Amino acid sequence: MTNLPPPPPGPGAAGYQQQGYGYSYGAAPAQPAGFWARFAAALLDGLILGVPLNIVVFSVPDAASGVQLVGFLVGVAYYALLEGGATGQTIGKRALGLRVVDQDTWQPGIGTGRGVGRYFARMLSAIPLGLGYFWMLWDKDKQTWHDKLARTRVVKTSS
Repeated sequence: MTNLPPPPPGPGAAGYQQQGYGYSYGAAPAQPAGFWARFAAALLDGLILGVPLNIVVFSVPDAASGVQLVGFLVGVAYYALLEGGATGQTIGKRALGLRVVDQDTWQPGIGTGRGVGRYFARMLSAIPLGLGYFWMLWDKDKQTWHDKLARTRVVKTSS
């Protein structure tokens, strides 16, 4: 009998165990997040970012455009650092038990660069009457356009 190396673990697999003549992989890939859970997480993140920004804009109307620019940059940083970080979760996603993972490895931690790209790709999802967001309703992988462009998935957390 030759010693062949075991096959690489599949998506989301923590490891594998030999079972008879084949291999049984540890964890199955996480379940894709549903539309309403993603919507609620986005709404919560929008409130977290939007309410303080609007309070400042309305309290300092002379500096509104400058404050909006700062708010835009804070939004980019918020999503890039949190979705691109080790957990793949914004505050809204954490509250709803969701996370952003790489579409190939099913692991969080897509990186800040991809987090920025994913943030700007949301604008493309929104342009044609939000079609890119609704795309997940009939996509076999439950991905929006910005998921596809950034090569990510949003999944339910196991914990």
